[in-house]
Amino acid sequence: MPTQTEIELQAAAYRRLQKHLMEDRTDVQNIDMMNLTGFCRNCLSRWYQEAAAERGIEMTKDETRELFYGMTMDEWKKTYQTDAGDAQQQAFVKAFAENVGTKK
Repeated sequence: MPTQTEIELQAAAYRRLQKHLMEDRTDVQNIDMMNLTGFCRNCLSRWYQEAAAERGIEMTKDETRELFYGMTMDEWKKTYQTDAGDAQQQAFVKAFAENVGTKK
């Protein structure tokens, strides 16, 4: 079992990853992250939701996305999201099936 210090360091690393994705690299599209790494910002917010549920805390997908993104999903899309090309979309279908499956 992790020590309290290890938990705090893990939480700090998570917060830094979140800052990096939300402030430093807003140019990196979720679809590209999913296609290359098998996860994206939405996955991170879903994992947050799943961790909350494991502790008996009910949160909606929209609530956890807003916590992670620091804004609504609609605001994020309008501000940062670009249109995905056909090749990106085709790669995403495969990456999503391999890494997420039917979970949403």
